[in-house]
Amino acid sequence: MALGYNRDKAAMPRTPLEPRFTIEYLSILDSDGNLDTTLEPQLSPGDLKRMYRAMLLGRRLDERMVRLQRQGRIGTFAPIKGQEASQIGSVFTLRPTDWMVPSFRETAAMLWRGWPIEKILLFFAGYLEGGQPGSDQHDLPITIPVATQLPHAVGLAYAAQYRGDDVVVMAYFGDGATSEGDFHEAMNFAGVWHVPIVFVCQNNQWAISVPLKKQTHSRTLAQKALAYGFPGIQVDGNDLLAVYAASREAVERARAGEGPTLIECVTYRLGVHTTADDPTKYRSDEEVKEWERKDPLTRFSAYLQKRNLLEEALEPQIDAEIAAAVKTFEAREAADPLTMFDHVFGEPPSHLLAQRAELAERLEKGGPRRSDEEQPPPSPPMRGQRKTSRWPS
Repeated sequence: MALGYNRDKAAMPRTPLEPRFTIEYLSILDSDGNLDTTLEPQLSPGDLKRMYRAMLLGRRLDERMVRLQRQGRIGTFAPIKGQEASQIGSVFTLRPTDWMVPSFRETAAMLWRGWPIEKILLFFAGYLEGGQPGSDQHDLPITIPVATQLPHAVGLAYAAQYRGDDVVVMAYFGDGATSEGDFHEAMNFAGVWHVPIVFVCQNNQWAISVPLKKQTHSRTLAQKALAYGFPGIQVDGNDLLAVYAASREAVERARAGEGPTLIECVTYRLGVHTTADDPTKYRSDEEVKEWERKDPLTRFSAYLQKRNLLEEALEPQIDAEIAAAVKTFEAREAADPLTMFDHVFGEPPSHLLAQRAELAERLEKGGPRRSDEEQPPPSPPMRGQRKTSRWPS
């Protein structure tokens, strides 16, 4: 390509600095059930059964949560249907002492990491406690703002490296996150510092209603890693075996001090972006049906069936587990409204303390809220403080 030099003069010679890059694509068990036995990972029958159960639990909980949301029993959430293999195949490779950093669509991975079902339900019902990891969990909570968890994940990896801890960090995000500055900043610092982190991009083809082709002109998302000096690989994200194999290699590299890896899991969101979304407005039924034929759960169950590893009565067990968790969740007392004032300021300003005191008094008296006519106009926020409503609803 000409760079503006005078065509009448001899062009200056150009020296290639880097060879043309290539990105590998990995698939072991395809959607037609064809298995590449030369690449098949050596997983024990017990591990295969555990992984399938985790995928099935994620799917059935997802379906139950949609019904709960439609009934008004929990709030809006992001379903995972179709992305179970990307999550379980990757998170399986972590040790309990490693760190898992989710975005907002990692229910299956969170279940694998020990998050109780009832706690996940609490989070989506608006309870503060639902987002708090257990004291022994090396996980960050659900992150709603897109890509903001990625610099935090790199910080965790840098801290582990600095302290000499034998720890790997695995950070999840979607294809839409790769259009955010936080993604590129995290990738850059991960490469510069050579930290032990594995970036798992669940490329489900849609960032809400924006298709991948309108987010990037890159042929793959995996190739973005090369600009930051570390490997990237694209895998069939609906193939549990391929995701596991790529993730295991990336985790081993990170633990050996060989730095980050970006794994692009090519998958599909079979359901809605969130329960406030209507995907029929922006994608076709034909597209969805084509991806339904690649369903990771169907594919892996067929693989297990051929190996005589499918367990009977698994569905009733999972249904009973979910039902018990829902019962525990709904037996919980109503959330304390006063917690809305917590964790906003390190030192709460006087006007916020006044609002909290007034709400506490009203709750104690059980009286009605003032009518709009009785309310004085809100006072303007002071410099450097967040604007808040004077009269909480």
